[in-house]
Amino acid sequence: MVTVKMLKPYYIKADADYVRVILAYQYFSVIINQKVYQFIPVEAKEIRIDRSTRKVKNLDANFAFQKDKDVVYVSMSELISLPDFIEQLHAIAEPYYKKDTVNTNDTKDDSAVIIDELEQMNLKRLIDKALDERDQEAFHRLVELL
Repeated sequence: MVTVKMLKPYYIKADADYVRVILAYQYFSVIINQKVYQFIPVEAKEIRIDRSTRKVKNLDANFAFQKDKDVVYVSMSELISLPDFIEQLHAIAEPYYKKDTVNTNDTKDDSAVIIDELEQMNLKRLIDKALDERDQEAFHRLVELL
């Protein structure tokens, strides 16, 4: 079982398309089988995130971690399956993401309208069902919600 103990960037580079979280010694550590392993920059040294989609792009990267003389390699695909890793990574990269507020608000408004319509349709179906089953109590309760 792998869990992230600490994830801090050594520094962050942002270009037009990607946020690059550069890692170094003592800034990234994981716990594997209740032992703390420190990141060592042997293979992969950065996490590359698309600024628009907010997805990690270098999924083929392998990160090396060391405890005494024991070195363990953890793939990026394994790391992104850890909720605490994703949370910490997005918290680090959040200021560098591209903002698309107009589109996001429109999508939220559209979703709310669709959900309201579906709830109303479901309520009407439940009223029809109560009428079919001659369940007066359920009918009156559902009509109040409408």
